[in-house]
Amino acid sequence: MLDMEQQYDNIYRYCYFKLRHAQTAEDITQETFLRYWDRYHPMPNALAIRYLYIIAKNLCIDEYRRQNSVPLEETILQPSEEEQILTRLTVQTALSKLSAQDQELLLLRYVNEVPIGTIAKLYGISRFAVYRKLRTASNHFQSALSQEGFHEIS
Repeated sequence: MLDMEQQYDNIYRYCYFKLRHAQTAEDITQETFLRYWDRYHPMPNALAIRYLYIIAKNLCIDEYRRQNSVPLEETILQPSEEEQILTRLTVQTALSKLSAQDQELLLLRYVNEVPIGTIAKLYGISRFAVYRKLRTASNHFQSALSQEGFHEIS
């Protein structure tokens, strides 16, 4: 049985990654699940995950087309968070050096823990091609981190 709460969190992270705006990502995530439940529920787990990501991706594209720019949220920084912020900035800078496809692939696999088979079906490529792309994206990310002077990944 598919854990919808976990998938909701994963789809939200995916939408936030695409849109970089919390409220819009939440709205798109809710719309994704409404459309899934209305049109496709019930279906096998692997297929359900694939459909959720396809719906979310299309809704994010539609939202991006509607808006020319996405507003940045203001945050107040506390001095005790300095090290975390520096690490986060280093990782964000390294990620920004990767292609959008590499960023998306790393997010799907390592942040949202989407299975390789599901990613392969989502992209329409073989599992072996996904492994190769993941290895390449990981190597590019490691290289970008090294260029930023960050050598330890915990």
